[in-house]
Amino acid sequence: MNLYQPECIWPLGATLAEGPVWHAEDKALYFVDIKQRAIHRCAEDGGRRQSWTVPDEVGFALPMHGGDFVCGLPGRIERFSFETGELTPLHPLEEHLPGNRLNDGYVDRHGALWFGSMDNAEEASSGALYRHAAGEAVQHKDGGYVITNGPCVSPDGRTFYHTDTLEKTIYAFDLDEQGNLSNKRVFVRIEGSGYPDGTAVDADGALWVGLFGGARIERYAASGQLLDTINMPCSNITKVTFGGEDLRTVFVTTARKGLSAEELSREPLAGGIFSFRVASPGQLQHLYIPE
Repeated sequence: MNLYQPECIWPLGATLAEGPVWHAEDKALYFVDIKQRAIHRCAEDGGRRQSWTVPDEVGFALPMHGGDFVCGLPGRIERFSFETGELTPLHPLEEHLPGNRLNDGYVDRHGALWFGSMDNAEEASSGALYRHAAGEAVQHKDGGYVITNGPCVSPDGRTFYHTDTLEKTIYAFDLDEQGNLSNKRVFVRIEGSGYPDGTAVDADGALWVGLFGGARIERYAASGQLLDTINMPCSNITKVTFGGEDLRTVFVTTARKGLSAEELSREPLAGGIFSFRVASPGQLQHLYIPE
């Protein structure tokens, strides 16, 4: 596989595929289709495909210590067992905001879960950023978002990134060892078409972002300088993650959501899962420690 040459490994036709995550022990890619209430799994080459359905829209599914996954559903975080297909409640939240759902999530090197909520109608600024660490209550970290996206952390653990999708802005924060955020600042504002969706940071500290409606992925240096642009064969790019044995395979989720019949006819691979090779590896996937 050539560098930066996207290949569709699973023409799934997902409505809103999101949250790809590489599980090194399973040697498998996991991701969700939020609107189809599904969790999917496949091998690095797109083979060994499996799918599960859950009772509600699932914003993320991330690996936990002990083998299960933590899932974000509207108003709650739950544990999902791939063996039984059952969900077990962990933490309720935002019970006063029935129009919200959970969106993108991330696990840091301490095993803490970062995740955002959003207005499911994509209109009200009722979305917020949260953190949960073992032995602590769920903490509200930032607010005022219509669509939250892309929580991730630099390799040295000192910079936290978070995305305001509709404002086309990725923010950077200072992050300390206790999970406190400070010094919120604009990291980059996206120019041109597309809205910043999910992000990931590679081992060199460069941030990768999928552009929903932009038909591309952009890679930024820690300084905010645009380093690379990877053009994609469909418009709605939702998120990337790094995986494979050497963490140099980038997996990309995409979506059919919002595309007209005419647009879908021009983009037959919309909603598919793609991969391509890169020179710089990603970071290891951490496991959530619930308690």
